[in-house]
Parts: sequence; C-alpha cells; structure tokens
Amino acid sequence: MCSRPLPTRAAFQPGETPPAFREPQPVPPGGSGPADDDGTAAARRRRKGGFPALPEPLAVPVIDNHTHFDIGDGPAPDVHVTLTDALDAASAAGVRGAVQVGTDLASSRFTAAVVEQDARLLGAVALHPNDAPLLAGAGALEDALAEIEQLAAGPRVRALGETGLDYFRTGEDGRGSQLTSFRSHIDIAKRLGKALQIHDRDAHDDVVSTLLGDGAPERVVLHCFSGDAGLARICNEHGWYMSFAGTVTFKNAADLREALLVADPALVLVETDAPFLTPHPHRGRPNASYVMPVTVRAMAAVLETDVDALCVRLNTNTEAVYGRWDVE
Repeated sequence: MCSRPLPTRAAFQPGETPPAFREPQPVPPGGSGPADDDGTAAARRRRKGGFPALPEPLAVPVIDNHTHFDIGDGPAPDVHVTLTDALDAASAAGVRGAVQVGTDLASSRFTAAVVEQDARLLGAVALHPNDAPLLAGAGALEDALAEIEQLAAGPRVRALGETGLDYFRTGEDGRGSQLTSFRSHIDIAKRLGKALQIHDRDAHDDVVSTLLGDGAPERVVLHCFSGDAGLARICNEHGWYMSFAGTVTFKNAADLREALLVADPALVLVETDAPFLTPHPHRGRPNASYVMPVTVRAMAAVLETDVDALCVRLNTNTEAVYGRWDVE
C-alpha cells in the first residue's frame, strides 16, 4: 500500500518558478548576496535556460500520463529537485498525479518502488526500443524482459511502456531486436491485463502492422503522438489512445494540430514527457509536470472548447486507461 501524498510544503505563485526548481542566484565578486542588475551575460543566459514559471493552475486538475521523474535533477548541477518537490509543484498547477515511466531496468526498478511511496503516482515499466539492440548484442535481452514482466505485475504498475519502434536513432541492423522486444511487451501487457504505452518514432506503419498482426492489448496509448490525421483515423478505428505532449504547441506542428482535431475526443490524453518536449513559448528549456497546463490550454484553443470541459474529458480518458489513482 502506498503512502498518502504529503501536503504542499512551499508557497507556489503563478508567474514564478517553484522554489525547488530555481537556479541559485549568482553572487557578485566580494559579495554574499544575489547579483544586481549588472550580472554577467553568462548568468543571464543560464537563468533564461532554467525551468519555466508556474502557469495559472487548472481549475479542474488533470493527470500527466507520461513523465520521467528519474531523469535530470535540475537545470544546473547545484539544483536538486526531489520527487516530492516535483509532485508538490505539479499539484499547485492543477496536475493531480502522474504516470512515472521506465525506459530500462534501472528506471523501471525506480518506478516500481516510487509508485508505492506516493498516491499521486502510478507506473509504467519497459525497455526502450533503442536499448533493445544493445541488450540483444550483450545476450541480455531475454533476462531483461523477464525482469520487466516481474516489475509489471505490481498493482500500481498499470502499463508496459515505453516500448515500441524507433527508426530515427536505430538503424536497420537493430530493427529485428526492437521488434522482438516490442512484441514481447505486447504479449506481457495482454497476459497481465496492463495498458501498453508505445514509443513510435519514424515507424508508424510498422507499429500499426505489429499491433494488428500480434493483436493489440485492450488499452493502447501512442505516447507523444507524432502522427498526422491519417494515423489519428487509424487510432480512432481501433480504439487506440493518442497522448499529446508539448509538441502540439510547436509552430511547425500543424500536422499534430490537425490530428488532434480528427482524434476521437474519447481517445485523447495529455502528457509532458518531462524533462523533454517543453511546450511553446518555453521550448528548449527543461520540462516538468507543473508546466502541463500550458499544453492543455493550447489543446483547448485548437479544439475551440472550454478548458474545464477538456480537463474533465482528459480525466475520464486517463482513468479509462490506467484506472484510479487512489485505489489498488
């Protein structure tokens, strides 16, 4: 049984970066306090690259259905953000929980442990497709998949993910291992009754054909949906969920916005993929779950719908995939 969430311990003000995410202020030569307005250009650049300010909180809290709390402690070596810090900041922004996602054995072990420590977390465990060829080359893929299955059996681990195919970073010589790993994750998800979170990069056709050929689990999520309206229609046809990240806000992402318009509203989810894919206008800075209201409001604008109504829909969809956060 996981513990109850702790109350927020610090004051959070919209328009300010949450305290734990702030970079230390530079100290002027010979001084003991923050630098004045004449600080160096390097310090100004460093501050500009830090975490964004807390957005206006969502009135109807939502769930971040894909994030990586184990990756990155902060924008600088002397900034450390604890899991409680991150979840408290998210709560202050109207993000009431998250799915912590594993990408290898170490992060999947981390995931299986932390979901028992805070009721705001559920988990997903898997081997990332880009790791599959490395494990196969070392003769370790089969044993790694066996451990993933053990970790996935926990009651608060609700998905196998992120798994799938990535043809951007892995060449043709590694695709066979990726496919073997992907198919094994599909099989585990079906046998354990878990959802499947898919990483799909430059591999839409093969992801679809594999799901159809092997038989998809009952609940499938295309994490960080990267397809166009055509792929959205395929997802609609088969009941596969489409999870939109900060990329839907990028100026060059017209295809994603068209896909969002085509997507069945009952199949739309939202995520950060933090610390990656920070939404516009903060693109290029580190991401965090508390930044997700920026993406939600952008999605509502594309859909020409009320933000609160979209949040209600997102919550319904998220719990349809992962179940409730507050029950075993």
